[in-house]
Amino acid sequence: MLSKNKSQLLSISQAAIMLGLVNKKNQKPLTHTLRFWEKKFKQLKPTILPGSRRYYSAKNIKILKMIIFLLKNQGLTINGAIKLMNSTVKELDDVKTSSIKAEYYKINIKKKSKRILDRIKKING
Repeated sequence: MLSKNKSQLLSISQAAIMLGLVNKKNQKPLTHTLRFWEKKFKQLKPTILPGSRRYYSAKNIKILKMIIFLLKNQGLTINGAIKLMNSTVKELDDVKTSSIKAEYYKINIKKKSKRILDRIKKING
């Protein structure tokens, strides 16, 4: 079962590069950041294979994107992001429709829509 799913997993370096966590000077992935976040955010649980190799699933990547959004875009502290991640999405969105998590999903939908429109333009043009 793991061998089938392994192709869907990203190594810690691949995940860091995909998320833009790269040292600007030497272009090396900032894997230590992901390891640190693993310790802080209980939702983040990569698959650890023999040899202590970490692999991130699509679900883990979504969680990491949310963490980056909260820290970088919303300017929350680590503790603030932890509190928000531990709260339930439904409670936040029911109380306030313009919640932080709703904003995150809105931005992602806009990005995906733009990519789709760009692909359609390439096909038609």
